[in-house]
Order: sequence, then C-alpha cells, then structure tokens
Amino acid sequence: MARTTTTFRCSECGWTSAKWVGRCGECQAWGTVDEVGAPSPATRTAPTAVTRSARPIGQIDVETSRSQPTGIAELDRVLGGGFVPGAVVLLAGEPGVGKSTLLLEVAARWARGLATTLYVSGEESVAQVRLRADRTHAVHDSLYLASETDLGAVLAHIDDVKPSLLVVDSVQTIGSSSVEGTPGGVTQVREVTSTLVQVAKSRDIPTILVGHVTKEGSIAGPRVLEHLVDVVLQFEGDRNSRLRLVRAVKNRFGPVDEIGCFDLSESGIVEVPDPTGLFVSRHHQPVSGTCITVTMEGRRPLLAEVQALVSQTELPQPRRATSGLDGSRMAMILAVLSRRCGLALARADVYAATVGGARLGEPSVDLAAAVAVASAATDTVVPTDLVALGEVGLAGEVRRVTHLGQRLREAARLGFRRAVVPRDGADVTPGSTDVPGLEVLPVDDLAGALRVLGVGHRG
Repeated sequence: MARTTTTFRCSECGWTSAKWVGRCGECQAWGTVDEVGAPSPATRTAPTAVTRSARPIGQIDVETSRSQPTGIAELDRVLGGGFVPGAVVLLAGEPGVGKSTLLLEVAARWARGLATTLYVSGEESVAQVRLRADRTHAVHDSLYLASETDLGAVLAHIDDVKPSLLVVDSVQTIGSSSVEGTPGGVTQVREVTSTLVQVAKSRDIPTILVGHVTKEGSIAGPRVLEHLVDVVLQFEGDRNSRLRLVRAVKNRFGPVDEIGCFDLSESGIVEVPDPTGLFVSRHHQPVSGTCITVTMEGRRPLLAEVQALVSQTELPQPRRATSGLDGSRMAMILAVLSRRCGLALARADVYAATVGGARLGEPSVDLAAAVAVASAATDTVVPTDLVALGEVGLAGEVRRVTHLGQRLREAARLGFRRAVVPRDGADVTPGSTDVPGLEVLPVDDLAGALRVLGVGHRG
C-alpha cells in the first residue's frame, strides 16, 4: 500500500514542513504550524449554476452601497463617510483603551436613528454592558444586547433581531462547534470571521468586529483575518492620557491616511474635532527648552510642542531619555548639534519629550527637537509665536517637508506669526496670500536656523 504523507503548514504565511516545529521557518511566528493531511488527487471543478448573472459595469446600481453616516463625525472621517452596507470593520486595540466604550456609543447613535442594532458581547454579561451604557447615556429601545460565545447562537440572534448594524465584541471570544480548537485559536478565528463576513455580505449588514492585539501591538490571530474584512482600524491611546486616536490601516471604501480624535472620560467618549490644543502647553512666563512644530496626522495638521532639558552631569555615561520621540533619531540630532553646531553635549544629560502624550515620528519634527535642545543647552528662550518645520540631515542641512503650505496655514490660524522652514521647500513666501500674517524664515542648515532664532553658544 502507498504510504500517506503528512505535512505541516503555517496558517500565517503558508510555509510547509515535513515535521512539526514550534516556530515557522518563513515568517518566524510561534504556534502557527498545524498538521494537514496529504493533498487529495487533483480533480477538475465542474461548472455550477450562477447566483447572479454578470452585467455590464455601467448598469450596476451603486446607490444601495453608499456610505451611511454613523453619527460620529470623527469616525466617519476615518471610514470615508460612514458604514457601507455589508462592510465588515475590524477594530483592534490594547486592553482598556476604550474599544467597547466607543462601539457602544456607535451602536447607540445608530439606534437613535430608529435603526435596529445588535450588540453581541462575548466578554461581558448584558448587565455589565447595561451599566456602562447607563454611565455613557447609550440606552435606547432599538439597541439590543446579547451575551454569547457560540457562533450558532450569534447567528440565531441575527435571524431573530434582523439588525441593520451588528457589533461583535470580540471575535476571539466567539467559537464554533463545527471546527476543532478553542475560541481565539487560528482555526476558530478564521471560521468565525468568514461566517460573519458571509452573513454581512448576503444581508447587507454593516458589521464591526473587535480584535485583540499581541504584546507587540499587532492584531492577534491569523493574518488572513485582516484580508477577510473590508476595513481595519487601530484604536490607540496612552493610559495616562484621555486622548484616543483611530487610524485606518486598511480601507476598501476610503482613505487610509486619516485619523479620528476622541476624548475618553468617565462619562463616555467624545469626539475632538480640533485636538491641536491638547499637544501644546501654555506657559505664564517664557521658558527655555521648548519649540512648537506642525506634524501631519493623516491629512490633518496638528501643532505639537517639543520640550527638552539639558543638565550637566559627572557620570561617565550621560543619560539620554525621550518620551513621545524616536530615541535613535534623537541621538542623531544630538550628534549633529554637537558636531555641526558646536554645542557641548558630551558631558550633559539630555531629556526630550512631547506634550500631551503625542507620539511624533515624522522627520519634520527634527528641526523643532534640535531647536528645543539648543535652547535648553544655552538657556535661550525661543519666541512663543514661532513654529519650526524641517528634517535635519547628518550634514546639518535642513530638508524640505511635505504639505508645507497646509502646515503653515494651520499655524497661522492658531495665531503664530513666524515659521522657520527649509529654504528648498519654501514655496510659500513672506506676504503670500495663502498664509496671511505669517512671516516665513527660510534656512539652509541647522546652524543657520539657530542663528535666526538667536540661539547662540553659552560660555
């Protein structure tokens, strides 16, 4: 008899092996290699009856697939206008960041439009969800709650309620009795997600799935989970800050470079249409070591403040600490300041941070970070009505940034009067009608920027 062969395949990338291993040899993921049977002999698939006839693309009616607003403008901005009928949205975020609070508010807003909404919780009882709804004023007769962990029971609730919006919190807690494995496993998550996607598409029900994240911050479960859904949203926020951001990682119906800003408090979650003030502090007296910049979060310009503190030390290894800034990029800026601008930082501790828990990873923040450190090192005050924009190179040059005009208009709208920008990117000249009342100061390199600002050497 012919011996049947057994192979092992990675559920993440499809890599195969003749024996079981704990870690995939291709994508390096742990616990994703499962046993699969020998491939069946190749057979030719016979044609079957079609469900719907193919039609010319010009005759397809798109009105039934228009986005429907959710009632939350910041979420609509990220989604591209709202929920598309039949679309499946995956919302991922760290534990305790506020995913359930946001989705309960979305479900309540949808229900207030006299649209039946079904909220299925696999992590909390209906009484616990009701307590949070009372606190956030999210109680409505058109909002139905169910606490289920079995996929068959969830499908029965959908048949009974016939919702126009479905929320499942979370997909890792729902299991199916038709496949092996425990809820949250690779096989179970794939089966639950594919079933819910099929139901959403066949009944035109917008569906929101909550997904857990790993300790590295990526979405837990098989990678195919992100391919099955239409939209992938990342819910971010610092536990020490009330600000929450929703980013689109994947969106088949809208842009992927937009963000939504929310304020999470004890009474619920509120959208923040103009979050600039959250990242800028107001000082009663001028202080050294601060500089304002304009960063782009998606298509939205946001003003952010970079603060620095330079203190002389007797330790053989000076300390470098950052918060909200990239540590390696900050080390590069310190080296440029020391080598190209002559600042004595070799025997000093340098601390750099952002205001309000903002995370600034854009290269345009380089100039503001360098100015803040130079200001702290020389004890020189940077004008409070000035913003600095530009990427700093290893040769000390200041490079151009994208969307310069949009950044400058936002700075002028908030009352700033001067802006230090790269000369090769200064397409907005002083006195331009695009930025009324804003004086643009183009510079070639970092040393020239410090001279324009009057930040000189200290003794």
